[in-house]
Amino acid sequence: MKEFTIYHNPRCSKSRQTLQILRDRGIEPNIIEYLKTPLQKDELKKISTSLGLRPKEFVRKNESDFRDRGLASDLEDDDKMIKAMAAYPKIIERPIVVLKGKAVIGRPPENVLKLL
Repeated sequence: MKEFTIYHNPRCSKSRQTLQILRDRGIEPNIIEYLKTPLQKDELKKISTSLGLRPKEFVRKNESDFRDRGLASDLEDDDKMIKAMAAYPKIIERPIVVLKGKAVIGRPPENVLKLL
């Protein structure tokens, strides 16, 4: 079932667990390894809308790319945060699962069940 899309980092245990929850229910999502295929700004804006969150609400503030580039000062500027997420994909919270215009962050992995 390719209706589901997961923005996935296979090195992340929560991302792997979220993917497994989907697979355990017979769902094989479209998998986008966003570190290998960075997201474009328009994709990130759509994800933000689907999550119902501002970019600052799904950014990893403890990630070195975030801290080392002084991005905390840009948190209130959605356009700057989207641009930073596109440039430094490690700062995007993971995993994100999207289904028909709705999305959840897989932290905890069981959050994906909200889309079922």
